[in-house]
Amino acid sequence: MRHSKGGIYRRVLKRPMDFILSLIAIIMLSPVLLMVAILVRNKLGSPVLFKQKRPGLNEKIFMMYKFRTMTDEKDENGDLLPDSVRLTKFGKFLRSTSLDELPELFNILKGDLSIIGPRPLLVQYLPLYNKHQKRRHEVRPGLSGLAQVSGRNAISWEDKFNLDVIYVENVSFSNDWKIIFSTIKKVFVREGINSQTAATMEPFKGTKKE
Repeated sequence: MRHSKGGIYRRVLKRPMDFILSLIAIIMLSPVLLMVAILVRNKLGSPVLFKQKRPGLNEKIFMMYKFRTMTDEKDENGDLLPDSVRLTKFGKFLRSTSLDELPELFNILKGDLSIIGPRPLLVQYLPLYNKHQKRRHEVRPGLSGLAQVSGRNAISWEDKFNLDVIYVENVSFSNDWKIIFSTIKKVFVREGINSQTAATMEPFKGTKKE
C-alpha cells in the first residue's frame, strides 16, 4: 500500500505525539472533565459516559467514550424518542462546544484514536462503504479531521469521505497541525454542528452507484 506523504511521521512520530499531547490535555483539562461529568450527572442522570463500539485502524472495533448528551426518553412502546427530542439544551451546548468529545482523549491515550484522522463512525456503516470510502480506515480515526474542519455535519457523507481519503493520502506533521489549529478555531466559532435537515446527522445509507 503506497502513501505519498508523511512516511516517517506516519509510522514513527505520529503515535508518540498523540500520546504526549493527549496526556498533557487530560492533565490540564481535568477540572473541566470533572465539572462536565458532574453537570451531566445532575442534568441527564447516569451513566455519565456514552459508550459505543466504533471501527478503528484497519476496521478493528474499539469502544469509544463521550459525555452523554441525550436523555433516555421513550415512547409508549418502549422505543427511544427521536434525537431531536432527546437532545436537550444542555446537550446541544456540550456538542456545540465539543465538550462531549473530551473523554475521547482517553481513547487517544490507549491508542484507539489519533488526535487527527477520519472520525470513527458506526459499525453498521462498514458494509455500506465502497472501495474508495473504505480507505478512511487505513489510518487511526481521529478526535478531529479534515472533514470536521471543512464542514463537520453540514456537508454530505460523500464529501466527508472524499476529504477523509484526501487526508489518508496526505498524512504529514504540518497537515496535522493545520487541522489542529483549524479545529480550535471551529470550536470557538461553533460551525457545522448540525446537518441541514436533522438535529445531528442523517444516517449513512450507502452511496448510489452512477
